[in-house]
Amino acid sequence: MRKLVAYYSRTGNTRFVAEKIAEQLNADLCEVIDKKNRKGKLIYLTAGYAALREKLTKIEVTKSIQDYDFIIVGSPVWAGKIAPAIRTFLAKNDFSDKNVAFFVTLGGDKPEKALKNMKKAIAPKIPVEELGIINALKNPEEIEEQITTWCKEIQ
Repeated sequence: MRKLVAYYSRTGNTRFVAEKIAEQLNADLCEVIDKKNRKGKLIYLTAGYAALREKLTKIEVTKSIQDYDFIIVGSPVWAGKIAPAIRTFLAKNDFSDKNVAFFVTLGGDKPEKALKNMKKAIAPKIPVEELGIINALKNPEEIEEQITTWCKEIQ
């Protein structure tokens, strides 16, 4: 089964988790690039607003999901929602014949709302597994243990 880890990362947390998952699952990486500038403090506020309003954005991807059987999709959580780039990625792709798993990275303690957004975006398809990672870069060793356990569950 060919696996792909597709992710968007603004600050590096989601990238860190995506790379660890890809390494453990022997999967390819696909960065979802937001064509809109999401850097800087003021932009941080507008990005959070765009996520909250469930906006789409222009994206570029480094790989197509067509060549893969299992797609693992990762997003940061902004204002309790998934990033616009991942919302767009989910909206633009057909996951009906794919196995899908989701992960989100966040600074708070409630990933459920964002994961629910991701599930809604691919409905009626149901993901095989979900993972919420809190403060990925603050506790990398602990996070790697979580990732290892999760990867064993989805293999």
